[in-house]
Amino acid sequence: MDWAGWAVFGLVATAVLTAALIAAQLAGLTRLDLPLVLGTLVTEDPDRARVVGFVIHLCAGQAFALGYAAAFALLRHATWWIGALFGMLHVGIALTVLLPLLPGVHPRMASERAGPASTAVLEPPGLFGLNYGLQTPAVTVVVHVMYGTVLGLLLGP
Repeated sequence: MDWAGWAVFGLVATAVLTAALIAAQLAGLTRLDLPLVLGTLVTEDPDRARVVGFVIHLCAGQAFALGYAAAFALLRHATWWIGALFGMLHVGIALTVLLPLLPGVHPRMASERAGPASTAVLEPPGLFGLNYGLQTPAVTVVVHVMYGTVLGLLLGP
């Protein structure tokens, strides 16, 4: 397995994913602010949360990149399209399992069943992240396919 490639290219792929997600948010395509969601796991302050959340996201991106690199090593082949397929699998799990479970562990996120007495500051993403906008699932799919494609391209040679 290419350890140096994983270390460098995992950061590159995560930076591409994060930049594309932020661009989509700024363009009004989604209200999902992943650094804020992740950062508010550990701090209430939204400005600090975005910084902490960005670091958490980079670490998570590295962990996922390790999984992608290991899968490429097992296949003994890395291409952009295999990476894109891995990205589809990754985003499928994220949208259908991870995001809907997040309110159960996030201390500052309301649940779908939270009533008016809830003091949560973040709304739950819901299935496919639809609570953050109708285009959120499409944006999330595109950025994760980009992530896998970048890893497949860079780890391929």
